[in-house]
Amino acid sequence: MGAKTGFLVYADGDVPGLLREVGTADLERTAGMMRRLYPGWDIEESEGSNLWSGVYPPEGTAYAASWPGVEVIGDQRVMIDAPSELPEHLVTASAGRRLVLHAMHSVVDWLAFAVWEDGRLVRSLSLSPDSGIIENIGEPLPFELPYWAGDRPADVIPWPDEDEDPYPLPFHPLELGEDALRALCGFVQEGRPEPDDIDADDIRLHGFRVRDPHGPDPAEQEAALRRAMEAMGPPRFFTMGPDGSLIECDGLQP
Repeated sequence: MGAKTGFLVYADGDVPGLLREVGTADLERTAGMMRRLYPGWDIEESEGSNLWSGVYPPEGTAYAASWPGVEVIGDQRVMIDAPSELPEHLVTASAGRRLVLHAMHSVVDWLAFAVWEDGRLVRSLSLSPDSGIIENIGEPLPFELPYWAGDRPADVIPWPDEDEDPYPLPFHPLELGEDALRALCGFVQEGRPEPDDIDADDIRLHGFRVRDPHGPDPAEQEAALRRAMEAMGPPRFFTMGPDGSLIECDGLQP
């Protein structure tokens, strides 16, 4: 799967401590939480997952669990460049609680995380090598300090026989992302587990298909994509002629 996350945690206190104590999440309680967080949306139960893989669900699916004191919702929709722009109703739902957002994507080395306390944003960071620092709000949290101090430089190995520009950030976002995941939520996606890490495979999440009734219909989007691909026709292959012109051939080989 790679290092990919997009999820929220609402908690009455220390998230790792609370997650260590959870059992089986009640389905009806979890469905009620989903209805509160997706008001007016179409929500349909589907196959579930676990905390390790469910923090990056397929598009249109949410994996969630609600226990007394702590709730988890995995949904790609929270993977936003600026965590401070998380929809207001999701922030309001954290009144009197801690809210953690964690999102990262290994393909583009992007990381974003944020922490709200009683609805007030206290820390937000979003960065990638292509975009630089997108958002940096609040004081760095303790697990960040070695990175900003230069103690955890990005260790990027160039391809053999190729020159490579220096990494454009002072550290690798995904390395910080794993430390953020452990510090804020008690587990990691990649890297060597530590003895106190939560076994995220053992924490089950319920699955839901979630659709905005005012948004595009997924079935219609899929049908439109299929029609567009059919309209393109079969692929065409070319080879270079002796005079430099392109000559169409019947397959991959001329």
